[in-house]
Amino acid sequence: MIIYIHGFGSNGHSGKATLFREYFEDEVVTPSLSYVPNLAIDTLEQIIEIFLQRDEKVGLVGSSLGGYYAIYLANKYDLKAVLINPAIYPYKTLNKIGMQMNYYDGSSFEVIEEHMNELKAFEIEKLKNQENFMVLLKTDDEVLDYNEAVEKLPQSELIIEEGGNHSFEDIESYFRKISVFLESKE
Repeated sequence: MIIYIHGFGSNGHSGKATLFREYFEDEVVTPSLSYVPNLAIDTLEQIIEIFLQRDEKVGLVGSSLGGYYAIYLANKYDLKAVLINPAIYPYKTLNKIGMQMNYYDGSSFEVIEEHMNELKAFEIEKLKNQENFMVLLKTDDEVLDYNEAVEKLPQSELIIEEGGNHSFEDIESYFRKISVFLESKE
């Protein structure tokens, strides 16, 4: 089972989540997560543990903030993960204290300082197995510096594409490669 983890201010019905559901069909779940980091991680841990208890293979795909969550969870559960323009230091780059808007449904939510502290608590200093990660990066990401991911995950499978943007608008061209990576044994 693939768990798609959306980014900040998004949800499980976003454009990328929809593309993943269309391609992977019943092999993917795309939960809508809380903007509160502790609640988002708790939800994801519960989903992962349900699949693991059923002896199902679990792979993660995380976009932006979802990539940060995927790093933490893949390290904790020894899972494979695909990171799409991942946030490496979201407590710095996403430090948007105050009212924010969900990009998908227009709802509003409030980010408080405690949320940044929660994010910091999920940081993994030393990854157990970088070979468990495929990292898809666009050099012209207008939100995050792709070099941070390269520095954090130098032994992972790095795919760096010139140009592009934070949304990674051609993600569907990587679906076959993502599928093969998540299914591979090593």
